[in-house]
Amino acid sequence: MRVREGTVEIEAPEQAETGVGDGVFYNPVQELNRDITVATLRAYADREPRAETYCDATAASGVRGVRAAAAGWQVTCCDTDPDAVELCEANLARNGLEGRVLGRDANAVLHEEYFDVVDIDPFGSPIPFADAAIQGTRDLLCVTATDTAPLCGAHFESGVRRYSAVPRNTEYHAEMGVRVLLSALVRTAARYDVAATPLLTHATKHYVRTYLELDGSASAANAAIGELGYIHHCEHCLRRETEHGLVASPPESCPNCGQGIQTAGPVWLGATHDPAFVAAVREQVTDDMGTATKARDLLETLEGELAVPTHHDQHRLCKRWGRPASAMADFLESLRSAGYDASRTHYGGTTFKTPASVAEIRAATGE
Repeated sequence: MRVREGTVEIEAPEQAETGVGDGVFYNPVQELNRDITVATLRAYADREPRAETYCDATAASGVRGVRAAAAGWQVTCCDTDPDAVELCEANLARNGLEGRVLGRDANAVLHEEYFDVVDIDPFGSPIPFADAAIQGTRDLLCVTATDTAPLCGAHFESGVRRYSAVPRNTEYHAEMGVRVLLSALVRTAARYDVAATPLLTHATKHYVRTYLELDGSASAANAAIGELGYIHHCEHCLRRETEHGLVASPPESCPNCGQGIQTAGPVWLGATHDPAFVAAVREQVTDDMGTATKARDLLETLEGELAVPTHHDQHRLCKRWGRPASAMADFLESLRSAGYDASRTHYGGTTFKTPASVAEIRAATGE
């Protein structure tokens, strides 16, 4: 089938719901992901003008690499599938674009070469590529994880195995996945005296996507490790408490209600995005993108999202309190009027962030 994304047209195999082992894969659901990637590459070229080379490490149909080449990047596409290599070459040629296509394992390539930007978008977990990607990236590492069930704690054992962290399946499960993934990537980078700082991160549908700026400095890596820690969560009263550091000291019981505590971590407790960079990315979204409206809306929400480690769902809270939910704008304004910062989040239409406790939220927004 012929597919148009942004300014390029590619050929991709006809497919419905497929997975690993089903040949070259093209996922139309990821068009928003790819549109934001192109906007990010444009914004990053302004941020770091010397950055020129881009590696699409898990290329498949080559759509990411082709779109990066169309945005002016010197592109290398990697895939071990001969059919994928052939398709990548054909899709570059179809659009009159230059690029290098390698029929090799991305891990081998990234251990041998350096690229200014590396993009890891595999089936499932990106962790098998993380070490090589950190070592092969000069500036910006782009990572997609589609194994959200392990990341958020729904598949607990596999989450622990893959990410060397304890994930918990809470009502902020999407954000749990974001922070478990960031923790694993930051810890991987630190092993090589590299600091990984999130410039933009979002959890959309079945995947988490993050863009990490790398700094090859041991002191910067130490500072990044300092942003790791634990979330102590009470399922009974919903109290959340964070603790920085790699050694957890959870309370024996909830200080608020006396019930048991669940601890998640180590997770990333720092900011998941840079608002100024997110604004720059939003400015680079163009109308030729198929998801331009969704991309702009998502980035605008991210730009205003507070750097608080967890979020709440207004409808769940109001149901718990036995009262109807008010309009979100009014709900958030009540919090602000009571002296608390508050923002919407990109995790859902009724989700919000605030440093206020659940009791303080209830008091501030009660009728």
